[in-house]
Amino acid sequence: MTKEIQMNWLEDMAFQTDLDGHRLVVDADDSVGGKNRGPRPKGLLLVSLAGCTAMDVISILKKMREPVGWFNLKVSGNLTEEHPKKFTDFKVIYQFKKSDGLNPQNVQKAVELSQNKYCGVSATLRDAHDVAWEIEYI
Repeated sequence: MTKEIQMNWLEDMAFQTDLDGHRLVVDADDSVGGKNRGPRPKGLLLVSLAGCTAMDVISILKKMREPVGWFNLKVSGNLTEEHPKKFTDFKVIYQFKKSDGLNPQNVQKAVELSQNKYCGVSATLRDAHDVAWEIEYI
């Protein structure tokens, strides 16, 4: 199976693609010739990681009939100082509310299943980088 997109140049540093039926524009900020009309590609990599694992975790917890009322993720990646400014590692923090009454063992299992079995973005990144994670109860 192959996943493919087309990206069209709009002007300056702005490019547009249609992804899964949704228009997406990426751009740079003013300091490098863009006009800030869309997110930067590196940030979208973090969004991809967050979205992939978040969907897994929610799906698994719903199947376990866990009462998730609130769920948040924080995803960070450290970048090198020199060009190409690339990610060296990533960290995902899964946040849940203590007051939701979730079973911590089921939450742990859901996150582990996402990170070790289901999340293709995490698996792809992990081939070349450390992808650390932790669970927080707020």
